[in-house]
Amino acid sequence: MSVIAENLTWGVKRRTIVKNISLNVAEGETLGLIGPNGSGKSSLLRLLAGLKRPAEGSVNIHGKDIARTTRRALSKEVAFVQQNATTDTNVSVRDVVRLGRTPHRSALSGWTPADQDAVANALSRVGMDHLQNQSWQTLSGGERQRVHIARALAQSPRVMFLDEPTNHLDIHHQIEILQTIRQLDLTSIIALHDLNLAAMFCDRIITLKDGAIVAAGTPEAVLTEELIRNVFRVNASVSTSPHHGHPEIHFRAS
Repeated sequence: MSVIAENLTWGVKRRTIVKNISLNVAEGETLGLIGPNGSGKSSLLRLLAGLKRPAEGSVNIHGKDIARTTRRALSKEVAFVQQNATTDTNVSVRDVVRLGRTPHRSALSGWTPADQDAVANALSRVGMDHLQNQSWQTLSGGERQRVHIARALAQSPRVMFLDEPTNHLDIHHQIEILQTIRQLDLTSIIALHDLNLAAMFCDRIITLKDGAIVAAGTPEAVLTEELIRNVFRVNASVSTSPHHGHPEIHFRAS
């Protein structure tokens, strides 16, 4: 397994936000995390990526306990893409992606051909190589998100965590971003709020409610009318897409 979590629990003060969660993710799998706002998706992602330390439980990535792994070593294995990270600095697209090489370089080391190749390859994989000299400030929301993914790829990770990477994007860019992620040769764990996008692009889905797992499995097994009603408190009909075979959710007014 690529990522294994056992009995993760975490909270703030007296509030438990992630409750006794265990999961495993296979090499190359795309796992979706869904749930209403406040269900613990973002907190669970940060625990899995080593950005938060659990009160209880453990996370192993490729057989290594991340609590016993240095931040630098972990950053060579794992990349994290935030919802809408930004910068006020007027830098080029290439300079943003170059930041992904930081875990592989010492303070005194120069820029190497390997670094250059990693940046060029990352830009190419997300289709942004033709804009590498353009200013970050001039990019659209979808282009910026692709650059963030390129920066993560420049780390040369084996596992990528993405926290609602399609948030605030129009539907065209949402699909474009998720197609890009799906085509990468990586293990991906993605928090999503759009159930239809989760059905289209994820191999398996975990549903969270109040910090706990309430369902896990394939999109067909998880995305049922009963679950949507009980977890998201909306009525919906679920059918099978005639084009792709994945579930299609059609929401109905109460």
